[in-house]
Amino acid sequence: MDAQPTMMKFVATLLLLSALVYTAYSVTHYSIPEEMEVGSVVANLAADLGIDMQTLGRRKIRLDILANKKYLDVNKGTGELVILERIDREYLCTSKTVCYLKMEVILENPVRIFNIELEIMDINDNAPYFRRDTINLDVSESTAVGERFSLSNAVDPDIGSNSIKSYHLSESANFDIEIQTGRDGSKFADLILKKALDREEQTIHNLILTAVDGGVPARSGTASIIVRVLDTNDNAPQFDKDSYTINLSENAPIGSLVVKLNATDRDEGSNSDISYSFSLYTSEKTQTAFELKPDSGEIRVKEMINYEDFRIYDMEIIATDKGANSLSGKCKVKILITDMNDNYPEISIKSFSSPVKEDIAVNTVIAVVSVSDKDSGENGQVDIHISDDLPFALKESSDNYYELFVSEPLDREKVPEYDITITVTDRGNPPLSDNETITLELLDVNDNVPQFPQTFYTIPVMENNAPGALLSSLTAIDPDLHENQYLVYFIIEKEIVNTSMSMLFSINPENGNLYALKTFDYEIEKEFLFHIEARDSGVPPLSSNVTVHIIIMDQNDNTPLIVSPWRAHGSVVEEKIPRSTDKGTLIAKVIAIDSDSVHNSRITYQFLHNTDATLFSLDQYNGEIRTMRMFSYRDSRHQQLVVIAKDNGEHALSATVTIKLSTVETALKTYADMTEVPLGYDIFSDLNLYLVIGLGSVSFLLLITILVTIVLKCQKTKPSKAAPPSRNSVISERNSTIADSTLVSNDAYWYSLFLAETRKGKLVVRQPVPKGSRYIVSSIPRSTGLSETSDSAASTLQASTTTSSSST
Repeated sequence: MDAQPTMMKFVATLLLLSALVYTAYSVTHYSIPEEMEVGSVVANLAADLGIDMQTLGRRKIRLDILANKKYLDVNKGTGELVILERIDREYLCTSKTVCYLKMEVILENPVRIFNIELEIMDINDNAPYFRRDTINLDVSESTAVGERFSLSNAVDPDIGSNSIKSYHLSESANFDIEIQTGRDGSKFADLILKKALDREEQTIHNLILTAVDGGVPARSGTASIIVRVLDTNDNAPQFDKDSYTINLSENAPIGSLVVKLNATDRDEGSNSDISYSFSLYTSEKTQTAFELKPDSGEIRVKEMINYEDFRIYDMEIIATDKGANSLSGKCKVKILITDMNDNYPEISIKSFSSPVKEDIAVNTVIAVVSVSDKDSGENGQVDIHISDDLPFALKESSDNYYELFVSEPLDREKVPEYDITITVTDRGNPPLSDNETITLELLDVNDNVPQFPQTFYTIPVMENNAPGALLSSLTAIDPDLHENQYLVYFIIEKEIVNTSMSMLFSINPENGNLYALKTFDYEIEKEFLFHIEARDSGVPPLSSNVTVHIIIMDQNDNTPLIVSPWRAHGSVVEEKIPRSTDKGTLIAKVIAIDSDSVHNSRITYQFLHNTDATLFSLDQYNGEIRTMRMFSYRDSRHQQLVVIAKDNGEHALSATVTIKLSTVETALKTYADMTEVPLGYDIFSDLNLYLVIGLGSVSFLLLITILVTIVLKCQKTKPSKAAPPSRNSVISERNSTIADSTLVSNDAYWYSLFLAETRKGKLVVRQPVPKGSRYIVSSIPRSTGLSETSDSAASTLQASTTTSSSST
């Protein structure tokens, strides 16, 4: 019983193996052309392989391609074999004439494998091409007709009828092609010479070789054939003329050129190289009197020629090329000797001084020349001269000797060198002349002072500049040369308040760039005036200077400071006024000052907050706060005013003060009644301001002297102990309750503070203190004038000043 199940398993296994072997060895063939569109259907595998369409999804059909790319796939819904990527037969099967793409279709449940071979058919998608676009051939012009020349063949990746079928050659009178077939069926062409070549007619032949395949439509490729014709010695030299007649003056200088013969040979290279010689028909007398240059064909005078001895010379010249089998040509030359004034005057430079300094003295001799003429009589008399535009002149020193001297002062900066042409002319008919040009070079001397383009420079500099900032470039020009031209720039020292200019400014000695060495403050320093000198490196050196005016430009960098009303220990000024105050009564006056320039320090006043806009008005220019109407029973007892004082800068800065007003029923003296002199807007008039500044300056100098003395003494006794800060007071002399208020300032120099005098008080201006100290201003405010009640004790004005930057 155990043997029967075992036998059944063996039979089942054998059947399965048989099915697999049958499946493995059954192959389905398809053929498609290359380059089919992606998505094209090759075949319906389900129908061709007998697979039930209903079971495709369940049996998990898949396609394995034996290639490096997945060119095809199976549509699991329809069972169609679909192209996923373009198939290039030339890429897939590089050197094969038959191209197959093998793949396997695998099914599961049960497992079945189908082998499929897809043949890729060639199409004519490649044009023939030559491995070299240009074929160069060198062919001798003596090459025999019928000679063959091998050409490189064209290549076409396609096969069969799509491969190369024929070649064509562009039209040529000298060449043709013959098409050959190789053992493998490939086509190639030989170039055949069908007509003899002549290099002298055409040196280069440009041909076009075209390869055409057998596809439909046919494709083609071309290559350029350049045939260079090599020369052979087949042309004899030829002279320009068969005979020459030359006129030659007697006594012509030995070596003078009579004529230059020219023969040409149409060949090239050594075949065209020509040598000249006398023929056997030329007499010995002629060959003795004249010399023939074998390489150039020049005929020159070999010995003195005399008209009275021999008047006509005949000669025959042969021109021979240097080819292997040399060829030659000839011509005749006749020389006629003429009697005439044939000797030119001559100039000889005996002495010449160059170069010379540009400051050479007038009448200094710079050259000595001699003149001569071999002729006699008037033909031998010579006149000598130079151009009248030159600062030189000639004078005769002895027979036929002349001196060239300086007639005017010289200036190298105007003319660095002179070309002096000395001309001599004889008195023959026609006159003959000769000239000689000498070049006189001038050496530079340090005779030019450096020059600035301007004599005065005004340079604006914005305050708060960065140390080391470039202010300007002051460059001078010196037309001299070399060391006489090299300039050095420096600042001429000048002290301002014990400070050297070199501590404030720096100049680059090489290029004249002017730099600031510190940060400037318009409120301290407004301008500087100094000199800059440019000095050359000559011996002795020359220099010039220029005035520089540095103007410090103001920036709006100081916030307005509210000096009235005073504020005590709090941030709010409190004031009491009677409710019976009339319309137009002066309640308070806000005064602010700004240490910037006039434009930036103009102060305007505005309400930042007003409890009742119908009750109070503020003059924007003098800061006076007045009542616009009388108080009514509906008005609140407490009013709060916030006033902002704003300067006139581009980016305006401001300060604010808060005033709290309380109304009382008792009779209270108004602000205006308490002023002995009305608070006029002209209290800051120019005269008062100048008096205050003058007083402050004198006080500042005195205080500096005292402080320096104290510091020196303290350093000797107690060097570690600092001097106590000074304290000055502005005291209002009035019998009232005293409340002390303090104003602290960090201004770098001095600060003038003044207020309108009260009716029974005087103003005492504080003294200046040194840089770095703090101003402490104490004041005793005026009495409120109230009766002795519980809430009418001494009123304390508390003004709080805050700074802010606001845009205009």
